[in-house]
Amino acid sequence: MIALPSIAIQDKIYESSNSLVYRGIRDDGVGLVVKMLKLDYPSPQELTRYRQEYKITRSLNLEGVVKAYSQQNYQRTLVILLEDFGGESLEQLIHKRPDVFCPIPLSTFLGFAIALCDILGRIHAANIIHKDINPGNIVLNLDTGVIKIIDFGIATQFNRTNPTFKNPHVLEGTLAYLSPEQTGRMNRLLDYRTDFYSLGVTFYELLTGQLPFPTTDVLELVHCHIAKHPIAPNEINTTIPKPVSDIILKLMAKNAENRYQSAWGIKTDLEICAEQLEKIGQISSIQLGLQDVCDRFQIPQKLYGRDREVAMLLAAFDRVACPESNPVAGLPKNSETTLQTQQTSNPKFQVEMMLVSGFAGIGKSALVQEIYKPITQKRGYFISGKFDQFQQ
Repeated sequence: MIALPSIAIQDKIYESSNSLVYRGIRDDGVGLVVKMLKLDYPSPQELTRYRQEYKITRSLNLEGVVKAYSQQNYQRTLVILLEDFGGESLEQLIHKRPDVFCPIPLSTFLGFAIALCDILGRIHAANIIHKDINPGNIVLNLDTGVIKIIDFGIATQFNRTNPTFKNPHVLEGTLAYLSPEQTGRMNRLLDYRTDFYSLGVTFYELLTGQLPFPTTDVLELVHCHIAKHPIAPNEINTTIPKPVSDIILKLMAKNAENRYQSAWGIKTDLEICAEQLEKIGQISSIQLGLQDVCDRFQIPQKLYGRDREVAMLLAAFDRVACPESNPVAGLPKNSETTLQTQQTSNPKFQVEMMLVSGFAGIGKSALVQEIYKPITQKRGYFISGKFDQFQQ
């Protein structure tokens, strides 16, 4: 137990691999949530993340975001003092009250979902991407009905970020709720629409009582996010109306361009569902996204005009990954791509070297990164290098 001046610590309410969270009371009677790093000697990266979390949370003076009061040094670590409004995370409530929250009643779900979309829309309007929306970061007070979003530890204030291809064990975020582009294996930039995918997975779990991809294998889960389509929620739980199921599947589209483009668009469709449920006791078919108007200019992140080159890359990968079912044939060539094949002495294994040449800025890197997805499926490793024309 920690000892902070002017604060009486009551009990521990949460513990993760990185953090400890306590409930306490200040001398003036105000309830607090005390969050601190778990390690006695946290790394500079962890300290930076805590400072960023406090800075972003403090800047978001929104009704649906937990308030940050102050940040303090404590021994060799940092402590953040947060608002305590008497809530518990949906994750805790699901485990404590599975009869009520897993799966959740439709009318209750729609109320929560509409409130969450409103909060998320305001967060995005402040140019913040949360990047870790999941039941553990959604806090609800059952008595008052107040719902808030917490934990901005990996949030970013940039409009777009470029995730890198890395070991899935060190990815930022909660893996079961991670968007395809957040895995770093989609050859796509990451923007605010990553939160919509994570929100869709959260909705899926609340309504069906299970995750869309229940596997515990890390690399298989990453592949499921980027390439496998989930079973429709209404096929798992037949009481879920098809329009609600379709909203969730639209949120979980693999490409950000196919998801909702604004939190207000999601909220409007959910409000239509709630209105129909209240008036006629059921939800009939609705046309999704009629009010889904994006307030910012977005260029689709699709690779155009490189279909042939992408096909050549993927064909080469298939030949090497499955040499018995893909024998070496005559390789197509064009002016920009040179393929060379070298076969090992063992006929079961095959090696190919691929050289991609072209002028600076022509899109060589974007082309090569299209192989991220099949490499993940086959559990392969990705290594790339450049040969600089001016530093030969």
